[in-house]
Amino acid sequence: MAIVLSVSGSPSASSRTNRLLRHLDQRLVLQGHEVLPLDIRTVPADALLGADFGHPAIVEAAALFARADGVVIGTPVYKASYSGVLKALLDLLPQHALAGKTVLPLATGGTTAHVLAIDYALRPVLSSMGAAHVVQGWFTLDKDITVGDDTSLALAPGAAEALEQVVDQFSGALGSPAGPGGRAVLAAAG
Repeated sequence: MAIVLSVSGSPSASSRTNRLLRHLDQRLVLQGHEVLPLDIRTVPADALLGADFGHPAIVEAAALFARADGVVIGTPVYKASYSGVLKALLDLLPQHALAGKTVLPLATGGTTAHVLAIDYALRPVLSSMGAAHVVQGWFTLDKDITVGDDTSLALAPGAAEALEQVVDQFSGALGSPAGPGGRAVLAAAG
């Protein structure tokens, strides 16, 4: 079993991005992983914007990254890039916070014009932070995500299948015998 940190870079509690991540967390749990959710919007703004490395919330976030074998990072795309709150947190983490980790980047947005944000904006940052392996990410159109009044979420059939496939590939990368950090990691079939 691997420990997966699931990071929502959305500034909104009711966002499609946040709901999508929590939906995918369930699939990872069914595959035998322990999932730790981190919603960056809950980190105090003064700590993020004031670059307060010693703030307890920043210290706790860094500890979650250190504890994880793998990291799922989800973000809405704004102006062809990932969210500012995600950038603020990544800037406050140690330079090699992703060293030895497998990372799955996910993004949501209103138009396919933003699909390259994962590869041209987010992937270079994740690589510079030492990620051992950044698996193929996925961009989901907002129109393919329907959120209910509660915490329910429905995905368009094509989007659901594609997301299941990238999550399964991520899970498989975590479950390799050598695993992250040289540990044996087993993923139960879900």
